[in-house]
Amino acid sequence: MHRITRRLAALATGAALLAGSLAAHAEGRIRIAQQFGIVYLMLNVAQEQKLIEKHARAAGVEAQVEWVTLSGGAAVNDALLSGNIEIAGAGVGPLLTLWDRTRGRQNVKGVASLGNFPYYLVTNNPAVTSIADFTDQDRIALPAVGVSVQSRVLQMASARLWGDKDFARLDRISVAVPHPDAAAALIKGGTEITGHFGTPPFQEQELAGNPNARIVLKSYDVLGGPASASVLYATEKFRRENPKTYKAFIDALDEAAQFITAHPEQAADIYLKVGNARIDRDLLLSIIRNPEVQFKTAPQNTYALAEFMHRVGAIRNKPASVRDYFFDDAHSAAGN
Repeated sequence: MHRITRRLAALATGAALLAGSLAAHAEGRIRIAQQFGIVYLMLNVAQEQKLIEKHARAAGVEAQVEWVTLSGGAAVNDALLSGNIEIAGAGVGPLLTLWDRTRGRQNVKGVASLGNFPYYLVTNNPAVTSIADFTDQDRIALPAVGVSVQSRVLQMASARLWGDKDFARLDRISVAVPHPDAAAALIKGGTEITGHFGTPPFQEQELAGNPNARIVLKSYDVLGGPASASVLYATEKFRRENPKTYKAFIDALDEAAQFITAHPEQAADIYLKVGNARIDRDLLLSIIRNPEVQFKTAPQNTYALAEFMHRVGAIRNKPASVRDYFFDDAHSAAGN
């Protein structure tokens, strides 16, 4: 009996040690989903310069960083909920959708902003000068219909023009297309895609590559000024159980933002290398140096979209403030 007891105790001790080992291993693992465009430049810099690994090592953790490229907020949200990633990179719209769906369960919240960027709805249809001119013959490409931040901003503009009851009026002519493919179609012309609500640098490439291309709508005009359109978010469980990895990630982002601001040319070269991007370097630099573009981790001007989504029934829970859907860290508190 004593031998059995000792054996069981040994097994229990071994299980505890194994659990501790697995927890320590998990603390350094972080899988990050990003999408296409310069809005993810801070992540590109962190990846190229191994900044997450650097800050994790300073905290005594050997980080295992994995990078995943997806297209559209819906795909990113699915990956986060299924446990295939720890950090999701997408628009404010997908963040709000997931915050609403997981409240009281996984409690998904924002981690940081990827900076302020103006998003343009560009068309190559000569008959279109405003969103009111789009017809059933047009197709507007965007990352995810009814989910992406581009789709939500378009809905906000539609609500102002036609009223809240018709906020989704242009959803029926919207199609989910990755930014690179949508830009290629708009530049080439002659396809069903006559509009693209994109992101830098694709919108600038369209304007430079097709003489018929012009801006129909600007996100800053709809949102009332500079805004954090794309953000990073995670589950409460990951943040709670991986404090050192989480902090290393935040510190890496801050360092990346400072690097881009101080060294725009080197940052441009990193974007070209990491993303294997095909874009004129001078055009790329003009975007990075655009005074309307700001690289910072503190979120800015996101609540108007949250309020709109609740008003039209896109989310059930109304946030009282930005702090409801962003983790209350020092970096985000300053921007709230």
